[in-house]
Amino acid sequence: MPRRKVADKRDILPDPLYQSKNVSKFINMLMKEGKKSIAEKICYGALDVIKGKMGSDPLKTFKTAIDNVKPSVEVKSRRVGGATYQVPTEIMPERRQALAFRWIIGFASKRPGKTMKEKLAAELMDAANNTGNSIKKKEDTHKMAEANKAFAHYRW
Repeated sequence: MPRRKVADKRDILPDPLYQSKNVSKFINMLMKEGKKSIAEKICYGALDVIKGKMGSDPLKTFKTAIDNVKPSVEVKSRRVGGATYQVPTEIMPERRQALAFRWIIGFASKRPGKTMKEKLAAELMDAANNTGNSIKKKEDTHKMAEANKAFAHYRW
């Protein structure tokens, strides 16, 4: 918690191709070592692959995938009287989106496949269809929160 001033949120510019702030944030999270043009090629290539395979609007599929992966609760560790409890807590909307982006990118990179854009397209299509590793991660997070519901009174 800052002592003086809370840092201002920077307003992010929408991406040039789809005019979407979410795609722009996704590209920024996909970027490694400041190589934005490579991240853009991967993201736009994945959206083109989705357009070719599904035949529908890739932006709509992207949004559906992100909405399906967003978790609503998570567990946080709280230390009370020498014991550590996993306390379920609600997640702020910005963190939900950040977790969804992180999980999709992480599981896409771990997938066996040819290129990153094909792996990312496959993970996004799976997430849009409520299957895949990122959806499993969300369900595991929700199960963990449900299992530790008894410790919800430690939330403050």
